[in-house]
Amino acid sequence: IPSLSNWEEVLYLTRPDLWTPQAMYAATRIFASNLNPKMAQRFYNLVLLDGVRADIHSNKKLNYHYYMALKKSVYKPAAFFKGILLPLCKENCTLREAAIVASVLQRVSIPVHHSAVAIHKLAQLEYSGAASIFIKTLLNKKYSLPAPVIGGLVRHFAAFIDDDRTLPVLWHQRLLVFVQRYKNEVRDESRDALRRVMKKHF
Repeated sequence: IPSLSNWEEVLYLTRPDLWTPQAMYAATRIFASNLNPKMAQRFYNLVLLDGVRADIHSNKKLNYHYYMALKKSVYKPAAFFKGILLPLCKENCTLREAAIVASVLQRVSIPVHHSAVAIHKLAQLEYSGAASIFIKTLLNKKYSLPAPVIGGLVRHFAAFIDDDRTLPVLWHQRLLVFVQRYKNEVRDESRDALRRVMKKHF
């Protein structure tokens, strides 16, 4: 199927919504290794993501084979971030879903430039608990991040100076991880901004 030009139509004839978790894992392995990143992204977004979310919703945890399929999908990191991670954050992802996907991120190695782009994109999204979990997980991988990404994170946190909400523990945790991991890369004016954030949300 991955070698066909109309692979999406043929794939839908196999009824992916009725696949067993084992079939999903086998299919993800085939598609992760045979498709280019753009096509893999479509497969992850249209088939794998729906299967994973439905399984978490019905069982309150994720089937082992779905979990292995997610791990396999990171084999194409750009497709994983664009097809699974970012759409999840934009579609009211629950904290349970975020924690499960984040545990996959924790266990696999991802090239730094892909993770840097993902952190940058996550920092630009509206605040959500799910995005907090993903940013914290990626920061904990201790990458040597490029200066624009660190600047983007500082601006992201600085945007909360005028925010009067009581922010949840998750928000504070990711700020703590950021400061612990990247304190030596943060410039002086950025430090002042972060100090103002911490005075407002202590």
